[in-house]
Amino acid sequence: MKLILREYNLKLKHTFTISRESIDFQPSLIVELQSDGFSGFGEATSNPYYHITVPMMIADLEKIRSIIESTEDETPEVFWSKMHPYLKDDMFALCALDLAYNDLYARKKGKKLYELWNYKTDHNPLTDYTIGIDTIEKMVFKMQELPWPIYKIKLGTKEDIAIVKELRKHTNAIFRIDANCGWTVDETINNAVELKKLGVEFLEQPMKADNWEGHKEVFKHSVLPVIADESCIIEEDVAKCFNHFHGVNVKLVKCGGLTPGKRMIEEAKKLGLRTMVGCMTESTVGISAIAHLLPQLDYVDMDGALLLAEDIATGVTIEDGIINYSNLNGTGVTLL
Repeated sequence: MKLILREYNLKLKHTFTISRESIDFQPSLIVELQSDGFSGFGEATSNPYYHITVPMMIADLEKIRSIIESTEDETPEVFWSKMHPYLKDDMFALCALDLAYNDLYARKKGKKLYELWNYKTDHNPLTDYTIGIDTIEKMVFKMQELPWPIYKIKLGTKEDIAIVKELRKHTNAIFRIDANCGWTVDETINNAVELKKLGVEFLEQPMKADNWEGHKEVFKHSVLPVIADESCIIEEDVAKCFNHFHGVNVKLVKCGGLTPGKRMIEEAKKLGLRTMVGCMTESTVGISAIAHLLPQLDYVDMDGALLLAEDIATGVTIEDGIINYSNLNGTGVTLL
């Protein structure tokens, strides 16, 4: 097996702002694994909140290049378990590698990934489209630029309710709110009352990740469901979220890829938690991998490629929130 690493700097259509940062470009690593005439592709983006850079991921993968390239026809589960000890401190790199291996494995089997997993795609959820923090005028413009059935609205300002009230004047779409750890307990409970009146479906990670006492208080008193994001990073976190959140948002880059992501979703379902997978402004490479988990999800946020000025791959396509799979096997990705 041959490992190929490619570094990209993905340009965004608009400056993307959340409660803790603004970006115009998203650095990204694409991993390609080649074997027996097949190629599998995976992706992970850099993230300052988790102290991850693309050069760091490349360095961590280069250290174990010989181990990766000596791998033969192991299942993705065995491969992940083999790689985890070397990459346990860089789950983003492990994610890119795991996605590429899952893609390669399914292509060799002559199946799409969801077919390999025996998932049925008849009732896939729609993806939302994210509106980053901006002036109200620009947020309205972004909605008008891409009319969509569900918007995820980034908040964490002093004018959050006023923003949503104004946005509601311009669309009947479902709203989801992501405060990215920007609120207090009281703000969350009080904001939920007003936001429910404005057609908001749920709140995502309103408070700081480690505020477990606060999460439990909100869980008891919020009139809207609350979904964990920053509080649910790796597999062990799913059980912690029980009775603190109504659901979990699994991010593949944070947990180490599709292989542990599937296990997290299964665990969440056993606990009665709602299931969601989110993206990190990946290109169509990472987004296409997420698409194969759709049959297991209540919600999905896989709009990363839609936020880009220019994509670097083809794969799944998205129209009006509906995800259409590529005709190719594996995750269905081809680099441009």
